[in-house]
Amino acid sequence: MSAQQVTYTFESREEADTDRLGQLLSGYLQPGTVITLDGDLGAGKTRFSQGFARAIGIAEHVNSPTFTIIKEYEGDHLPFYHMDMYRISQEEADELGLEDYFYGTGVSLIEWSSLIADLLPPDRLAITISLMEDQSRVFHLTPYGLPYGIWCLQMKENGHLQ
Repeated sequence: MSAQQVTYTFESREEADTDRLGQLLSGYLQPGTVITLDGDLGAGKTRFSQGFARAIGIAEHVNSPTFTIIKEYEGDHLPFYHMDMYRISQEEADELGLEDYFYGTGVSLIEWSSLIADLLPPDRLAITISLMEDQSRVFHLTPYGLPYGIWCLQMKENGHLQ
């Protein structure tokens, strides 16, 4: 990406919209994909994770891995690594060997990623969810690295992102 970082938005008025964003992203995934997910408590991070998991073929129920830190699932084409950093320090996270996930064969989705910012790979798709007064959500997608920038640009050109 250029020196000037671009952020795109996606509006979700209902759960089906949130699922649609997961479905849209699922078409771009490749081994080593890293998606970070931040937002206040109750913003919809886990709800997005569930819809995203369904979109990539996870039949199991996906819930927040708050106490297990990392849950692994087998998707239709790629493994899915669902992580939650809410209850872990950056020092503890550094000992988990996260780079094996980030640069491995699957897709990593990290809730509360801002708590381990120094450990994140430079190339990733950062998503921040804002809960609005009317209970709708606005997803802010910030691509870091060329593949993620291309994804967002294509989704914008197709009318899915603003």
